[in-house]
Amino acid sequence: MMRDMGRRARAAARTLALAAPEQKTQALHAAAAAIRAAAPEILAANADDVAKATADGMTGSFLDRLTLTPARVEAMAEGVEQVAALADPIGLVTERWTRPNGLIIERVRTPLGVIGVIYESRPNVTADAAALCLRAGNAVILRGGSDSLASSGAIHRALVAGLTAAGLPEDAVQFVSVPDRAAVGHMLAGLGNTVDVIVPRGGKSLVARVQSDARVPVFAHLDGINHVYVDKAADLDMAKTVVLNAKMRRTGVCGAAETLLVDRAVAGTHLKPLVEILIDAGCEIRGDAEVQAVDGRVKPAVPEDWDTEYLDAIIAAKVVDGVGDAIAHIEAHGSHHTDSIVTEDAAAADRFLAEVDSAIVLHNASTQFADGGEFGFGAEIGIATGRMHARGPVGAEQLTSFKYRIHGSGQTRP
Repeated sequence: MMRDMGRRARAAARTLALAAPEQKTQALHAAAAAIRAAAPEILAANADDVAKATADGMTGSFLDRLTLTPARVEAMAEGVEQVAALADPIGLVTERWTRPNGLIIERVRTPLGVIGVIYESRPNVTADAAALCLRAGNAVILRGGSDSLASSGAIHRALVAGLTAAGLPEDAVQFVSVPDRAAVGHMLAGLGNTVDVIVPRGGKSLVARVQSDARVPVFAHLDGINHVYVDKAADLDMAKTVVLNAKMRRTGVCGAAETLLVDRAVAGTHLKPLVEILIDAGCEIRGDAEVQAVDGRVKPAVPEDWDTEYLDAIIAAKVVDGVGDAIAHIEAHGSHHTDSIVTEDAAAADRFLAEVDSAIVLHNASTQFADGGEFGFGAEIGIATGRMHARGPVGAEQLTSFKYRIHGSGQTRP
């Protein structure tokens, strides 16, 4: 079955590569309408998934990622419409120059081909990934987590309705509907050389397996061990607002802050208010000795806390000796995902933004802006933390390659 999916996806990719931008836009609008029309079916399927996950003992951030509400289904449809509104990247001439011999060379964006997306409990990835791949002219094979199969399957049916309404092949968006883990292995092996790239979106164990076993290129998405550093020149009210949002807006997303660093120069004025606002919001703090000293509710941090993506209402906290020490801590313990500095000192901000080697670095803003929609990409497949091809939010533009078109007038090479 899996090999056949790959062959059908390859054929669909050839059709999509030549599809007019207007036809892809029509398909995306039709898909958004179909998601809205299928909302009762999607929510009913999701209720089944959530009930099963609850019975299996899943709690907290996992259930939050899995659960759909009418508002989240509407947001999903709106996300597809936002992707539809994006400029079509395919065929765009990004560079053009003329050689001394008269040859005109153009660098032109092209689709990647067939993309395999392997994800876990978040069913909205089904819509986000399909919409972005379609916008960029790629076919996609989706393998969602076994915990969200019913939800993702219902969303997939709506997406296919949009494709067929616009006259595009339904095989352009395929969904692996079986929970068999062997399906992941087949995708990582490339489905008989039909898959061009794999995008994993999930926890550390999934990403580790993909990076270990994949026989095709991978857009790496490592865990989000994200930091907020409160500098000596930070405005306290701003720091409280940014830190609270970065940690507690949604604790289960990859952009959530997992470590708070506070400059020793303002620990006497800033540390206690920051600790209190987090604890009052229901966040557990695991701190070093200086953080523990300001509030008896702080638990002692152990070495593993600096390297942990909690995805829960837990944060590690530490006092550091200025921006240089903060950068060194992030380099030693971060995952090159998203890190933020809060400061009114432009020089400190510039140093942090230049020296922190993460896909996303922010100044005076919450790490929860690590999201393709917030970047204006409409949606994202994930946050790529590697350095090859795509980095940061993977949107439609990042799902393209390029080729060179050369126009001559009979030139030959001597």
